Amino acid sequence: MIRRLTALLVAALFLGLAGTGPAQAAGYRYWSFWDRDGDRWVYATEGPSTARPADGAVQGFRFAVSEDSRDASRPRGAASFEAICARTPARDGMKRVALVVDFGTPADAPSGETPPPARTACARVRQDATTAEALASTAKPLRYDPNALLCAISGYPESGCGDQVTTTDKDHASTEPSASSASSADDGGPSVGVYAGGALVAALAAAAVWQARRRRNV
Repeated sequence: MIRRLTALLVAALFLGLAGTGPAQAAGYRYWSFWDRDGDRWVYATEGPSTARPADGAVQGFRFAVSEDSRDASRPRGAASFEAICARTPARDGMKRVALVVDFGTPADAPSGETPPPARTACARVRQDATTAEALASTAKPLRYDPNALLCAISGYPESGCGDQVTTTDKDHASTEPSASSASSADDGGPSVGVYAGGALVAALAAAAVWQARRRRNV
């Protein structure tokens, strides 16, 4: 009986401590590539080095941390071809592509770097030019990895390419914490899991003492 109670004590303590850590989710810090379809952004089905947009296309880039294409952050701001290319006249044998470049937020920036303000540009390039060529004509320097993954636009970020980032997952909690437990966690104090685990340990310890005394009195 004593051994069984001891095992329960260890298990309870482990569970109590395990409940104190936040859930972790792995994401990636990278430039995502988008096509403008009417009034919405659609994740591009191919990379900028192979995509060949038509004259009048609007394409966007967004730097952010995301798990995959389903939760990737979209470019922000206006995305009208007429507005972006209003001052770039058409030319025979050339095409115009409107580009939106969103460098993201400080929260997504690599350590020690600050994202530049978002910008738009109208690239006038030859008819068979790729998006990468259009981008290079308006937002140098670009940086790619050996697999043609776009790593930097206008030199941002200075280093890294599709780096994995571990982030605290705050979006999948099934219930909101009570005011008291939220305050305790915010202040750096123990979470409700520690208190619950401690209460269970204390109860089991009391049971173990009672059982030992009972054996001596028999």
